[in-house]
Amino acid sequence: MDKDFISRMKENLKKMKKEILKHLASENEDFKNIIDDIDPKDLVDIAAEDIDKKILQALGSQEIKRLQLIDSALARIENGKYGICMSCGKKIPRERLEAIPYALLCIECKAREERKKR
Repeated sequence: MDKDFISRMKENLKKMKKEILKHLASENEDFKNIIDDIDPKDLVDIAAEDIDKKILQALGSQEIKRLQLIDSALARIENGKYGICMSCGKKIPRERLEAIPYALLCIECKAREERKKR
């Protein structure tokens, strides 16, 4: 993957994370009070494991999962593993990453995983 694409995906992931955190702040007073003391540019740097237990209780399970996937994708960018399927090791198609920047699996492995769940 080229550096421009990865850089763009990193910015998209940070933006998604910031939007989730802002949405939570607008819906939950406890969460709002915690992030009010944080510099806005540091909002993106809040790691999922650093979020207070009270905040995690405020999150819906889907939002928790999305935040974890976003943090995981950002970590994979940092260690050079972004865009590589966690199951088969093949490159995840660029189109899939543009649609789901935090995708862990290529389309084939994701389809196989979903068939197993049925």
